[in-house]
Amino acid sequence: MPRTTEQLIDAESAAQRELAALPGTSVAPALPPSLPEAHRTIPISSDVSWIRKALAFAGPGYLVAVGYMDPGNWATDLGGGAKFGYTLLSVILLSNLMAMLLQALSAKLGIVSGRDLAQACRESYSKPVSFALWVVCEIAIAACDLAEVLGSAVALKLLFGLPLLAGVVITALDVLIVLALQGRGFRLIEAFVITLIGTIAACFAYEIFFAQPLWRDAVQGFVPRMEILKNREMVYIAIGILGATVMPHNLYLHSSIVQTRAFATDSSGKREALRFAVFDSTLALAFALFINAAILILGAAAFHTRGLHEVAEISDAYKLLTPVLGASLASTLFACALLASGQNSTLTGTLAGQIVMEGFLNLRLKPWLRRLITRALAIIPAVIVIGIYGEGKVTSLLILSQVILSFQLPFAVIPLVQFTSNKAKMGCFVNSRLTAVVAWVVAVAIVAFNAELLYLTFRG
Repeated sequence: MPRTTEQLIDAESAAQRELAALPGTSVAPALPPSLPEAHRTIPISSDVSWIRKALAFAGPGYLVAVGYMDPGNWATDLGGGAKFGYTLLSVILLSNLMAMLLQALSAKLGIVSGRDLAQACRESYSKPVSFALWVVCEIAIAACDLAEVLGSAVALKLLFGLPLLAGVVITALDVLIVLALQGRGFRLIEAFVITLIGTIAACFAYEIFFAQPLWRDAVQGFVPRMEILKNREMVYIAIGILGATVMPHNLYLHSSIVQTRAFATDSSGKREALRFAVFDSTLALAFALFINAAILILGAAAFHTRGLHEVAEISDAYKLLTPVLGASLASTLFACALLASGQNSTLTGTLAGQIVMEGFLNLRLKPWLRRLITRALAIIPAVIVIGIYGEGKVTSLLILSQVILSFQLPFAVIPLVQFTSNKAKMGCFVNSRLTAVVAWVVAVAIVAFNAELLYLTFRG
């Protein structure tokens, strides 16, 4: 049975006191656990096979991977594929490799320190800095949720003809899905998410089969090319892909949900948990790489090779897929995959909002109230945006939301690399010299990409 928040806090405090009583042991002060209703509720058996243990740890990586295939990716990937063919596949590959590294560091922080990234920021930085980071993170989550809400609303419009505003309002109900699923255990949330990921993958496998891409050109597209840096529009879309792929709120989410497993808290137990958590997230992000690459390949094969270079609107892609590919279900499955993507992403985005609010502010609210506030932060901006700009600007807003996410990335990545490279926090699990160097190179590259994006934006 899931434990109450009070029981969890008492258990954590008792464990901290026992550790503190040991000679030469220094521990951080006890904190209420992140996601208390799910914290350490999934048992891990020590006397089972490797496969069964891997399955016990499997799940958090797929919740994280959902953010890497959300509707915001669709707009940037489709537009990039239609306009530039297979060229930007290398950007998707590099972005996913960066994501795999950062998510591994996020899992390490949560497993080793027992803190999620938001809690670690609150402990390590001054109150003004911590508050500023919280504000920036909430803006990023609102931007991400805007993409997810708009994506779901567009899918409902394409499938059922609903107006976008009505679709946005309907998406508010998915907060009830989160409450219903989490009330039955965190494993059910993970199973629901994995089912939707499988649905998306099946839909795109169908699309790719009929699109008949030029596989030789697609393989060559995964090789980075200098021409990307010489084309301003290509650079702009490439940075949008980076923002759509490496999701800042996922770093907060992952560092929390890895703590849903009741692994042993000694060094060997943490090392084993870290090994399985990294395997889980890397495998899940490989699925995300397949989805993102499939979207861009679909744009290149269905539109670019036929001279339809300006297809960037999701609704235009929906209308053209069936006649272009000659497959009767192409458009319908495209919209179904978009709806599954939007629902998946809103579910994990709601959890991330809860983690960020609790971690930065130590604000403890009733679960239904926390999720209602988090959902409102996404629904209200979407309603305002659609009311002001109308339905014709949806894809532009999706791409803009990913650019906003890209700006927020350094404020999540730099603290994460800093904390996991800190021996006082991580002990024997501190990043190796090679890992630290690669992680800082990634962080600097992200800052440089965002500076270039700012320059290009003001240059028009």
